[in-house]
Amino acid sequence: MFQSFNRSNRRILSFPAVHPCESISPVTLLGSLVALSTSILNYQSKFFPTQKRNARETLRQVGILSIFFEEIQDRRSVLPDSVVLCFSELHLAFQKIQFLLEDCSREGARLWILMKSQFVATQFRVLIRAFATALEVLPLNCIDVTSEVKELVELVAKQARKARFDLDANDECAAKDVIWILNQFEKIIEPDMSVVKRVLDHLEIRSWSECNKEIRFMEELSLECDEREVTLLKSLMGLMSYCRGVMFEEIESSGTDQTEGRCSVEMLSCLNPEDFRCPISLELMTDPVTVSTGQTYDRSSIQKWLRAGNIICPKTGEKLINKELVPNSALRKLIQQFCEDHGVSLAKTETQNSNTERTISVNSPAAAEATRFLSKFLARRLVSGTGEQKNKAAYEIRLLAKSSVFNRCCLIEAGTVPPLLNLLSSTDPPTQENAIAALLKLSKHVKGKKVIMDSGGLKLILKVLKAGPRLESRQIAAATLFYLASVDKYRALIGETPEAIPSLVELIKTGTTIGKMHAVVAIFGLLLCRENCPRVLAAGTVPLLVHLLASSVKEDLATDSLAALAKLSEHIDGSLAILKASGLPLITRILQSSPSRTGKEYCVSILLSLCTNGSIEVTVDLAKDPTLMTSLYSLVTEGTSHGSKKACSLLKIIHKFRETDSSGLRSSRVPQERFLRVR
Repeated sequence: MFQSFNRSNRRILSFPAVHPCESISPVTLLGSLVALSTSILNYQSKFFPTQKRNARETLRQVGILSIFFEEIQDRRSVLPDSVVLCFSELHLAFQKIQFLLEDCSREGARLWILMKSQFVATQFRVLIRAFATALEVLPLNCIDVTSEVKELVELVAKQARKARFDLDANDECAAKDVIWILNQFEKIIEPDMSVVKRVLDHLEIRSWSECNKEIRFMEELSLECDEREVTLLKSLMGLMSYCRGVMFEEIESSGTDQTEGRCSVEMLSCLNPEDFRCPISLELMTDPVTVSTGQTYDRSSIQKWLRAGNIICPKTGEKLINKELVPNSALRKLIQQFCEDHGVSLAKTETQNSNTERTISVNSPAAAEATRFLSKFLARRLVSGTGEQKNKAAYEIRLLAKSSVFNRCCLIEAGTVPPLLNLLSSTDPPTQENAIAALLKLSKHVKGKKVIMDSGGLKLILKVLKAGPRLESRQIAAATLFYLASVDKYRALIGETPEAIPSLVELIKTGTTIGKMHAVVAIFGLLLCRENCPRVLAAGTVPLLVHLLASSVKEDLATDSLAALAKLSEHIDGSLAILKASGLPLITRILQSSPSRTGKEYCVSILLSLCTNGSIEVTVDLAKDPTLMTSLYSLVTEGTSHGSKKACSLLKIIHKFRETDSSGLRSSRVPQERFLRVR
């Protein structure tokens, strides 16, 4: 009854308390009050970087009331309705107190709570006044407890009414320091390090990892907050990023962070991208929210559904208990990372445009200048720092460039690319990995691609791809080639480099799932230049791609492999190589069984090219399969415009063959008509 709200999805400094129902049993209510007060008192062992006095006084008063509740429970007193009513109000206040204490001691939220300290102090005061109001009307003479306990309760009531829950003077000074620092950044003045250190000391942020937790918390919060708070959040994130890069020399948890990053990518590779689509609109979700049945929808779609008067879950048909929409921040982050890693644009609606714009422009002059100062600092460290300092600078760039397009631009303009390229020759494997990972992020920016190529970076990246000491570094190098290959002239240049394509093919053989994906999509990018097709075929790529299709349980890896085969099949030699590798029956089977519409459309593209470029036997085999027609007709009606046209073209070939075959006029080869060129 009292724990119906999912605490993990609660937005910070919100207090979604549930009022006990009128018919609640006094015994149940009392038991819940005892449990709730015990839970609140557990915060006595928590660290409160701000609001220390307010939290301490609140816990003291809750502790006295906890004794009161426990004695009533021990005596098994009968409680009249007037007492139950007062206890219900106390229960509501206790819930909110627990939320407030949880937020004030929340890991990673120290700076945000500091900047909201006036609001937080007000909430303490309001909630303690609620204690006082409930206790003042509580008929103590109707409750069987000792006189000593009654006196304590009366004392709490008086103190709750008179207690001053004001803004702590030290918190106020620290908040003013933060504002001064942000103003300095806005004026393009690097702040006094002693003031920055004073703020960090007040919040007891004394390590790189603690600073990083602050940034990650605010990144998550920025996905949920309204536009009015975005500027402040961005400013604070800029300040913490600056502190993380400049104030702390040692990254005591960098190994953990990097492992988490790899796990995150691996997790993405295990997920089916179709799960990112809204069950209502079938479009990629940009603001996923969860309803009471546990199902997730895009906010705009489910709101439209609810406004239409529907009271059931669209997917399960269950009746919705309420219309509350809880943001699914974890899924939102996965979708954003998936889109970033796969080059998918989310800018399709006003909401999506707004979210995308947040990564392009920081919306905060202070954050912008903090990022520029930090970028210049990191560029200097890459050039003149010690080995450890260079490694740390590369890792900072790796993190910073992941956050936004704006950050990448600042880092590129600060001149970080050439020294990062130099680090690719480092004999220290972690340094090389951080450098290539940083370059991967920077290669997503158009300026980054140009600087990398103009600085002779291709040769160095290929060296890592071919002989990097860590598999992870080789896999990241492949992903970097994919982004470089998005530019026409670089695509041709990469393909002409003798070791490029063979090294990617070798990674398909030896890489992890994510490494194979990187290699396949890089090859796909290179195939957009027609001159690269013979080179890809000569490297023995087709049998490997067919083997991936036969053995892969990862839907996105299979789809990427189909995309590469579709490009290769446009060429006669590519079609013949697919047939030689026994790819026809496999691709036909995937067309009929794949849950991915994109994968099915690639299958149709391949089959169309095989019919056009291959022998009559291809069309014969397809015409013999009656179940194939069902899949093709399904794509005609449900596929994209491009996929539907290809399915129609393939159907025409099969129908024409059947008509010719039934009239006895079959020739030795299908006429070389180009119904639709595969692009």
